[in-house]
Amino acid sequence: MPNIQWEVKSFNQLSVDKLFECLQLRIDVFVVEQQCAYRELDEHDRHSETRHLSAYDEAGQLIAYARLLPPGLRYAESNLGRFVVRAGSRKQGIGHQLLQTALREISDCWPNSSLRISAQGYLQEFYEQTGFVCQSEVYLEDGIPHVEMVKESAS
Repeated sequence: MPNIQWEVKSFNQLSVDKLFECLQLRIDVFVVEQQCAYRELDEHDRHSETRHLSAYDEAGQLIAYARLLPPGLRYAESNLGRFVVRAGSRKQGIGHQLLQTALREISDCWPNSSLRISAQGYLQEFYEQTGFVCQSEVYLEDGIPHVEMVKESAS
C-alpha cells in the first residue's frame, strides 16, 4: 500500500495548481473515463464550509479526491461526493482509506451530523461496509445508476 499524504483544504486555501489537479482528476474520471457529460463544477466547490480532501503519493501526484459538503448545502445532512481514485491507483485499498479519512474529517467538521451520499449503484456494497444504508430505489443521475444512502453519523 502506498504511503499517502492527506490534505484537507477549503476552496480559498487551495493553490491554483492544487485546484487544477483536483478538477483535472474529477474531469478525467467522471467526464472522460465514465463518458458522462454533466456540469462538473458548481457553486458548492467554493462554498466557505466545503472541504476538499486530496491524497498524494510519494511522488506528489494526486491519486484520490473527495468533496465534503456541510449540512444544509446540498442535503439537510452533510454530503460526501466527487469521490474519485485515479485509474492507475485503484485496487490498492486507496478508496477505503479515502472513505475512512473523509468520514473522520466530516465527523470533526460537523459532529453529530448524518451523512447522505448519491452513490453509483455498483458501489452500494462498498459504502454499506462502513454503515451506510440505502434510502432509495436505483435512479439515473447523468446516465449512471445511483442510489441515495445515509449514514446516521460520520464517525
